[in-house]
Amino acid sequence: MKERQDAWTEENDLLLAETVLRHVREGSTQLNAFEEVGDRLNRTSAACGFRWNAVVRHDYEKALALAKKQRKQRQRALGQQQPVKKNLLYTPPTPSIEEYSTEFGTEMNTQVEAAPVETYTKREPVRQQASTSLSIDSVISFLQSLKGRDVSVDALSRENERLKREHNELLRQNEELTQQVAKLEQSAISIQDDYETLMKIMNRARKLVLFDEEERPATKFKMDRNGNLEKVAE
Repeated sequence: MKERQDAWTEENDLLLAETVLRHVREGSTQLNAFEEVGDRLNRTSAACGFRWNAVVRHDYEKALALAKKQRKQRQRALGQQQPVKKNLLYTPPTPSIEEYSTEFGTEMNTQVEAAPVETYTKREPVRQQASTSLSIDSVISFLQSLKGRDVSVDALSRENERLKREHNELLRQNEELTQQVAKLEQSAISIQDDYETLMKIMNRARKLVLFDEEERPATKFKMDRNGNLEKVAE
């Protein structure tokens, strides 16, 4: 029973892409590729198929088209390599002494009897020439498939390098953001300390003002004859 695994790493996606492209190129099905990747990553084939169609396939459209083209070339080459079951060897019948005597005269009888029959059988058969031609075609097709395979590997390598660069760039940005967050947290702590210090100073000043007002005696006034207020001496 395979366990559920939600996280797909960059290496998992690359393995999935390489396996699918290899199966397509060799004439297999994508379902077989999903099963192979599932066995290697301890995932279900359905999960691998969903990951391929939903995420990975969009980055390998050109490589997938090239793999399908290579599959057609490979199938065509294999079709040409299958020999036609025909008896291409031809061994001319050995004429009898009477036939030679009828065509060339009775004086040829002794030469015909001495002539070796192996003269006809040692000739190079036609089938070898045909097989030589087919083998050349298969070599050409094989070299073409190798060239296409190199192109596919090169495309995968470039894609891998691009993903590595993006990964490194994301790591750099993450490091910068982490440093900015640390600075903001330190600044917030400083602001909080300054605010608390300011509040302590204000509370102390407020207490001093209230204490001074309590100790200061109240000023008394009285009204003179003209209706004016004057301060009463203490």
